[in-house]
Amino acid sequence: MSTDATLSFEEAMEKYDPVLGFEVHVELNTKTKMFSSAPNVFGDEPNTNVNEVDLGMPGVLPVVNRIAIESSIKIGLALNCKIAESCTFARKQYFYPDTPKNFQTSQYEDPIAYDGYLDIELSDGTIFRVEIERAHMEEDAGKLTHMGGASGRIQGADFSLVDYNRSGVPLVEIVTKPIEGAGSRAPELAKAYVAAVREIVKNLGVSDAKMERGNVRCDANVSLRPHGRERFGIRSETKNVNSLRAVEHAVRYEIQRHAAVLDAGNPVIQETRHWHEDTRTTTSGRPKSDADDYRYFPEPDLVPIVASREWVEELRATLPEPPAARRKRLQADWGYSDLEFRDVVNAGVMDEIEETIAAGASASVSRKWWMGEIVGRAKNADMDPGQLGVQPATIVELNQLVENGKINNKMATEVLDGVLAGEGTPAEIVAKRGLAVVSDDGPLLEAIDAALAAQPDVADKIRAGKLQAIGAIVGGVMKATRGQADAGRVKELILAKLGVEG
Repeated sequence: MSTDATLSFEEAMEKYDPVLGFEVHVELNTKTKMFSSAPNVFGDEPNTNVNEVDLGMPGVLPVVNRIAIESSIKIGLALNCKIAESCTFARKQYFYPDTPKNFQTSQYEDPIAYDGYLDIELSDGTIFRVEIERAHMEEDAGKLTHMGGASGRIQGADFSLVDYNRSGVPLVEIVTKPIEGAGSRAPELAKAYVAAVREIVKNLGVSDAKMERGNVRCDANVSLRPHGRERFGIRSETKNVNSLRAVEHAVRYEIQRHAAVLDAGNPVIQETRHWHEDTRTTTSGRPKSDADDYRYFPEPDLVPIVASREWVEELRATLPEPPAARRKRLQADWGYSDLEFRDVVNAGVMDEIEETIAAGASASVSRKWWMGEIVGRAKNADMDPGQLGVQPATIVELNQLVENGKINNKMATEVLDGVLAGEGTPAEIVAKRGLAVVSDDGPLLEAIDAALAAQPDVADKIRAGKLQAIGAIVGGVMKATRGQADAGRVKELILAKLGVEG
């Protein structure tokens, strides 16, 4: 894989202003697909959730999914958009093996929602308004799996397999207007914006919003212009970025790459780019088409969608509390300080903590595990916390093992390692690895005798009232029991054996 030249981010910011644009694709969690009765289910065997409409068979006719329309209107309302009283579908023409009809049913001239905005809060509390151009309905394409290559991409592959299960899944594509003025905070804004959209659609209940499954995908557009120039530069579009960290890194990398191209006196090519998580770089995909290249024309098999004001207001009345109000309520319910709650939000684990509390853990315990253990491990693995796959119920079970005295905190971290390695539930891992607190006094007394015999001077210090010296004996016992002793019980036994009151 060739590596493009880059400037340092700091040098790029000294010379250029970034202009951003985002196209976020949200898969809706309807029971059936956008235009067919085939099931909309993730993870089934390839090509089992398809029918004649999804495969583009001759003579078939699409039927619009009403729930998908309602979900699209809800998304538009949550994005502060205007809702079109009437809108139509269009055919977006392009040939690709994962699009069996050779066109995608989408919207072009009159989307269902338009002219909205989102106020995005950055890590220090700064509010940045992102204007939404449109949120339109369309169907997803199938999924290609490229086989035989080293990278998993089409370049170098021997052959490709296509799965049409995803073909026809309802999508809402949210397109921003050009975003100016972010400056050096552009990568942070990119991550925060996609996180806000994901939070909204999950809060609405219209999408499972799992980026690792592709429920939310971002196409990130970046261009640069020299300071003081009004005309936009040529943009590149990094396709299908599917984690918050990747969105941030992709924008940062493209800024550095564009700056190097411009500094060398070369033109930036308008193209799509592929993101590579392992190297945090992008590579060229194909020249980026403009709208005219897709030869849009009205879909002749679907009538216009009419959204009466009464229907829209009925849907507006069903919207849950806005995310900002929800965050304020959760902070009050959990008793977190402003700094603690901001750290939780910035780490992207607010939903996970809420679900862990709902599963039976306290707010303090939930924060301890997610912020103290899981966030750090995700950072070390260069992943978002949600990508680790830790379930809230797992945290509750793990914490109960600690509170019940079956394992100690040190063992609990080892059990968590086993969970992340796919070894099973916490209880299963405790059994498999032989991790259990030694609470039987017999083995503990034997270990205490051995530790005292090895350090007779320490016993004298303890008898003389220097109780802090007991740590040396406790440490010896813990070593002898491979960390599986109940430290509190060990201390009690040592003091009793030496005739000292604690």
